[in-house]
Amino acid sequence: MSHASKNWFVIINPTSGNGACKKKWPKIEKELKLNNFNFCFAFTEYSKHSILLVQKTIEKGYTHIICVGGDGTLHNIVNGIMSQTTIPSSAIQVGMIPVGTGNDWVKTHHIPMDYKEAIKIIQNENITCQDIGKIVFPDQTIPAVYFNNLAGVGFDGFVVSKVHKYKHYGALAYLFGALAGLFSFHPFSSTIRINSKEYSGKTLMVLIGLCKYSGGGMQLTNSANPFDGLFDVSIAGDLSKLEVVKNLKNLFNGKIINHNKVVSINSDLICIDINQKELPYIQADGELIGVGNIQVSLLPKAFSFYR
Repeated sequence: MSHASKNWFVIINPTSGNGACKKKWPKIEKELKLNNFNFCFAFTEYSKHSILLVQKTIEKGYTHIICVGGDGTLHNIVNGIMSQTTIPSSAIQVGMIPVGTGNDWVKTHHIPMDYKEAIKIIQNENITCQDIGKIVFPDQTIPAVYFNNLAGVGFDGFVVSKVHKYKHYGALAYLFGALAGLFSFHPFSSTIRINSKEYSGKTLMVLIGLCKYSGGGMQLTNSANPFDGLFDVSIAGDLSKLEVVKNLKNLFNGKIINHNKVVSINSDLICIDINQKELPYIQADGELIGVGNIQVSLLPKAFSFYR
């Protein structure tokens, strides 16, 4: 079935890319029409609105969705897909037109930032399925959170909590957030259980990767592969502020995993318990999702998209 014979639903986050998405949408809409896409569309009106939009869209019978936004918009669309029970998640196919601050997920899959080229990717009908992560909070009555790129506990969660202040700097927002974190973040006490092993002590951050990049291009995991059925987990121990400063460059080139206080492991299940009153931030795909003890499991080939 060609793209022209499908019914598409387009979800646009007007605030993505520090407001750039709202300005670009008329051009994107025109390009979709020129290329014979049959579509309806909706703008997100509040945080996490796209979760509800996706669920209602699927209930109406749509199985082809286009995301116009950034990593956060795609994260919420994925959560809408994974939390619905109408049809299997992998039967819903998503096209991405990236307009965001970090745009980390598209870097792994080589989806172009140019909207015309991104639309061509969708037209080419090359569909693939990647793994999805599922985070549950065993001590809390809150819904599971799903992620398609990378989740983390600790320093990177703290960075995400600061990024909104620097969004107007684009991808540099994450660097400024990291610098802010240097002065106020302290490693936390944790117990991490993975592959029948236990790691206890002070932890700077725990990163659970499906894809390669986070934080506007930071490479924080070693061999992340969203198709292999395994998370790429990096546990950064009690690094001092000076050690973090010295390794800022290595956070962006992937060499941070060679540090003697960083452990890299592949697994499809990880449990993290926080052993202190002050609870570190948890982020998923660059979105703050809460605090507390978590269990993270992998759902193989659960998300279908065009690449």
